[in-house]
Amino acid sequence: MSQQERDWLDWLKRARDGAVTQTKAASKMGITDRWIRKLLARMEDEGDQVVVHRLRGRTSNRRIEEKIHSKAMKILAGPEWHDFGPTFAAEQLAKRHYIEVSKETVRAWMMEGGLWESQPRKVKKVHRWRPRRSGYGELVQWDTSNHDWLEGRGELVRYLVRMIDDATSRSWGRFVAHDGTRENMGVLWEYVERNGRPVDVYTDRATMFAVPPRPGETEDQRREADRLTQIGRALRELGIGWIPAYSPQAKGRIERSFATDQDRLIKELRLAKVETLRGGNEFLEKEYWPDWNARFGKSLPGVTDLHRSLREEVDLAASLSHVEQRVITNDYTFSFAGKRYQIGREDVQAGMKGQSLRVELRLNGELKVRYQSRYLQVSECGQRAMVAPPPSSKPVRKDHNAGGKSGWMDGFWNTPSPPLWQAIDVANRRS
Repeated sequence: MSQQERDWLDWLKRARDGAVTQTKAASKMGITDRWIRKLLARMEDEGDQVVVHRLRGRTSNRRIEEKIHSKAMKILAGPEWHDFGPTFAAEQLAKRHYIEVSKETVRAWMMEGGLWESQPRKVKKVHRWRPRRSGYGELVQWDTSNHDWLEGRGELVRYLVRMIDDATSRSWGRFVAHDGTRENMGVLWEYVERNGRPVDVYTDRATMFAVPPRPGETEDQRREADRLTQIGRALRELGIGWIPAYSPQAKGRIERSFATDQDRLIKELRLAKVETLRGGNEFLEKEYWPDWNARFGKSLPGVTDLHRSLREEVDLAASLSHVEQRVITNDYTFSFAGKRYQIGREDVQAGMKGQSLRVELRLNGELKVRYQSRYLQVSECGQRAMVAPPPSSKPVRKDHNAGGKSGWMDGFWNTPSPPLWQAIDVANRRS
């Protein structure tokens, strides 16, 4: 008997012998008067065993069947589950094998089978928490995680571009072949199409987002120069603010979400037998993001949605493209990326010579040229004859831009043009 059961037996005997009233004994035992009368009646037949629960030593009606236990242990011991923790293992057992048991039951099974060891919690360095923004779309954190997402199966998939709302933790993202301006613009395009324009985005200071300061340039001089990257220009045209983070802890929400992805997502991709980048993106869109937003995202009812729709005058395809300014020559041509283009005769007008025009290399590989407020018809023409420069006594300066053909153009001209302007599918085909 336990000490409590012995105390109960003592009070029952006192009530039976009349040493105390039944009401007082019930009060000391923490039970009702009616229950103590039942115990005293049963005490005549059962004796001292009346205080021992009748189910002691009997198998629980809720005990999990041995065949289910064996099936679960066989699954947990499989090679694909070798790095699963109890919580995630319990979720996947229910989702994929319809074995619904608690995470603590799975933890006990795994410890019993030598598949898991209990570990003391470590005290981590604590950083000052920044409160969440109050509105959905008020601030969106945007970053890329470099990881071997498919664990060497099939295609090499290294980059996951992700956008997570600061207020609700609702997320969207894509696997991309390269962590570049083009791929990040494609993810932003899909986010804006799905949700609208966020108020601000929060990123690190990678060169695709921020122009590095020049030697000796002060912060005031840099701000006055107002130099923008292609993504910075696109955000300004779309009316989206940009906030730089000065430490990983500053954008801790997305950093912690990437840690969760590197634990859960790679295991789910393994169980789903995903071996290609396209298959990984289909898994993200159809399974992972809906499940993430349902489990970890904050419910939208009651939260103000601050996303803004695109204005009619804003062309998403034009903003999310590589844009440069060129000067129209006297023969109504201009050069771009090592090629020369002729403006169509029907689009030539007085006063164009020497004026600037906007050249847009869009995400699907199309080239669009805009003069003032209208787009022009252009065609590629022959190269301009190169005149040999006169000999100079000055040392030859190394051409760091490879004769005007920088690396960002690689693959653009051979990229097929899908009907949809999204960059992800285009990037998947680029090797």
